[in-house]
Amino acid sequence: MYKINCMNPIAQVGLQNFSSQYEITPDVEAADGILVRSASMHEMELPKGLLAVARAGAGVNNIPLNRCAEHGVVVFNTPGANANGVKELVIAGMLLAARDVVGGIEWVKASKEDADISKFAEKAKKNFAGTEIKGKKLGVIGLGAIGVKVANAAVALDMEVYGYDPYLSVNAAWSLSRAVHHVTNVEDIYAQCDYITIHVPLMDSTKGMLNAGAIGKMKDGVILLNFARDLLANEADVLEALKSGKVARYVSDFPNPTTAGQKGCIVIPHLGASTEESEDNCAVMAVEEMMDYLENGNIRNSVNYPACDMGICTKAGRVAIFHKNIANMITKFTAEFGEKGINISDMTNKSRGEVAYTMLDVEEAPTEEIIRALEAIQGVFRVRIVKG
Repeated sequence: MYKINCMNPIAQVGLQNFSSQYEITPDVEAADGILVRSASMHEMELPKGLLAVARAGAGVNNIPLNRCAEHGVVVFNTPGANANGVKELVIAGMLLAARDVVGGIEWVKASKEDADISKFAEKAKKNFAGTEIKGKKLGVIGLGAIGVKVANAAVALDMEVYGYDPYLSVNAAWSLSRAVHHVTNVEDIYAQCDYITIHVPLMDSTKGMLNAGAIGKMKDGVILLNFARDLLANEADVLEALKSGKVARYVSDFPNPTTAGQKGCIVIPHLGASTEESEDNCAVMAVEEMMDYLENGNIRNSVNYPACDMGICTKAGRVAIFHKNIANMITKFTAEFGEKGINISDMTNKSRGEVAYTMLDVEEAPTEEIIRALEAIQGVFRVRIVKG
């Protein structure tokens, strides 16, 4: 019986996919797996028996990835599950920035007691006039699941779309409209585009990438949209650019004291993935990833360990080893099985940065003796019996 703890409410449409082998528990210390959305795990001590964490969403900045990796805890996310919900809000953000809809609505609210509101509206509306997005140039930085959908939707709205992603995947390339201009230098987007939307993960290399230097290379009156992570933008620099008129609007899905209520900022309370459909899709994907890993040892959409799939084990046993990505580890693992006279029928080894993951299917059930021997090898974080 696998025990699963939900640190946040998880859509029932996902939880109902757990088989009778699973039990939802309120006791996080007893959990084999944790399902989480926004709850922070950085301050918590990882339960000794914890095997996996699945984030029902894309961002994982609330999870201590390196610490989990060192404890042999696989962290999953659900890329693409909320992509359509975010895409639709990005399009809405562009429209809100192009047409002062928010300002107009606020004027109506303030004038609600005026019996002649309809007459005065005809005079007032010129204060909220804007532009159409048709024919404008949109730059999409990051062509993952969300970026591709945004780019394709903008093409359908008759925008001229430029896309930048130095790590464009094959699947993304197949999904991307042929009308999107693929550029190899992000500065081409800065120089040419009227609207720029960013869809990249938050890393040391991307933190604060929308800064004074980048903004200085953009067209005057550019509109910036950030529905990925607030820290991708140096928002102090953005505010200065708004004051000077270099940036016309900054649309963000991440409210904070820097941008909330500031002139030129349209700040949305993190609604990108807040749709019933997105939450359902994320829950279903997170549960599927969790089950496949716990039952078979397979890793799909992990953010701290490599992808690895050996299907369903048909042999007597399967052992998973989490270890440092250093030389001679496989030789040491196979030697231990050889010394115990246990034949390895199949195996795979994958690495990701400084960590690696090895699975071995064996023709006899692995013993505690061999597990202890594997754990004693320098560089091994954890050994798990998947089957046996």
